[in-house]
Amino acid sequence: MAKKFLTLNIGAANIELAEYEQSGKSLTLLNYGTAPLAAPLDGGNAETILAPALLELVRSRGFKPGPVAVSLSGQMVFPKFAAIPVAGATGDKFEQMVRYEIEQGIPFPIDEMVCDRQVLGETENGDTGVMIVAAKVDQVESIMAAVQSVGFQPELVGVAPLALVNAIRFASDDPDSCMVALDIGAKTTSLVIAEGDKVYTRSIPVAGNAVTKEIANALGCTSEEAEQYKLNQAYVSLGGVTEDEDEATDRMAKACRAVMTRLNAEISRSINFYRSQQKGSAPVRLYLTGGTALLPQIDQFFAEQLGIEVAFFNPFERVRIGRGIDPESVGADGAFIAATVGLALQEIGLAYFAINLLPPSIVEAKAEKAKIPFLVIGGAGLVLSLVLVALAFGNEAKVIEAQRDAVQAKVDQLSGFDKKITAAKTALEATTADAEALRGLLASRTAAVQQLNAVRTSLLNGMWISAWNGSRVTIRYWKDRVKPPAGKTSGEAVVDKLKTKAVVVPDSVRIADMSPVGTDGSIEQFTVEVKFQ
Repeated sequence: MAKKFLTLNIGAANIELAEYEQSGKSLTLLNYGTAPLAAPLDGGNAETILAPALLELVRSRGFKPGPVAVSLSGQMVFPKFAAIPVAGATGDKFEQMVRYEIEQGIPFPIDEMVCDRQVLGETENGDTGVMIVAAKVDQVESIMAAVQSVGFQPELVGVAPLALVNAIRFASDDPDSCMVALDIGAKTTSLVIAEGDKVYTRSIPVAGNAVTKEIANALGCTSEEAEQYKLNQAYVSLGGVTEDEDEATDRMAKACRAVMTRLNAEISRSINFYRSQQKGSAPVRLYLTGGTALLPQIDQFFAEQLGIEVAFFNPFERVRIGRGIDPESVGADGAFIAATVGLALQEIGLAYFAINLLPPSIVEAKAEKAKIPFLVIGGAGLVLSLVLVALAFGNEAKVIEAQRDAVQAKVDQLSGFDKKITAAKTALEATTADAEALRGLLASRTAAVQQLNAVRTSLLNGMWISAWNGSRVTIRYWKDRVKPPAGKTSGEAVVDKLKTKAVVVPDSVRIADMSPVGTDGSIEQFTVEVKFQ
């Protein structure tokens, strides 16, 4: 049976929404649209910037909001490759080592991040290769809230660079060869080097806006004018003193070349780093995509500079195009919507890289939603039983009313129905009590999660909860790894943060005990007493 689903790629300056249909292992593009964002997107302006653009696509392209797979731009995530020693690559020890790599490689507290990882296979040294991707949870939550405000329900949150590589692997005849994918957007260029189960990703701050600025400087014009020149006349110079008879056009070409030269230097540096870090091969092919990749002669420039084959990526060589869609338009827009193909592949389980940064709020909401059918079944059963009782009572009442004058003996039968009604009321009260108990249980479960989250987010980096007994929480930490704020002990710092939490009674928080653990004193612990609202 064919399955239809939506994919949404959120860039820094544009968004792309597409609808696909799956039949077996084949994909068909049914509808798509692109829309510019009114301003650069960040976590704080998603509601005012992203939601209107998404709503415009719904109106103009006829999309019906529903479940959607979303990808974030490379500049919003923190990728990291880690090699976990084989000795620690099992069970809880493995997860601890992955967590340690996250804490060491990401410049924010882990409790402020949403993270996912994928085991890639064995490295050349025999270690276990792991790809780790993280994003700030408040930014992801804000963007997903904007998506939901238009009526969409995020099912997964992927990463655009990895979605692009998945699309390339799907279309390639040799998916395990070493290749570079270059998505040149407005603010940043997302670079991905992939080879078999090796992967390296990087966000480079050299892209379309840098070209616009360079053209504005070369021509002495405004940024708005330079943007139009870039779209309509600019191309990448291939070298030489003068390439174009028109002086202004020649300046633009050289301005484009200057920016691409800086980008080329970053690409070469990334390739060298990948080969030294992961012992990878030299790339044999570079795939170009993104809006700025449409600059004329950009493919020739990179082919000459890098000495490898360069091609514009067309994701629709192996993805069908549905009726009602102009193939020429899809060909022209392929550079923009390539990431939506990779998202579609992840949605149907055919993606090689399957990172999901779905934020905690949506994960919890989906878990709660999964319980609803069971409650509905129980409620329906209760309603059905009451309806049956009511119907039975109504039918018998009509019989009694019809024979009231003729058959006095039916009075005894009426008495029997009174007993049934009383029994039904008693059953209803018992069911209502059970429902109230269930609601209380769900509330207490939510409260427990909130209490645990309040304590976890109050801990300093390097601390962990070792025991929780009623209102007493015991916390441990490596003495030499935890750095409390100046003028405070580690315990005082935790107490101060805990007092600010909405679910905590501030005056109840105090340190009940503090003592070293073990003989060498390398681990310390303290016990906090806390009451919750």
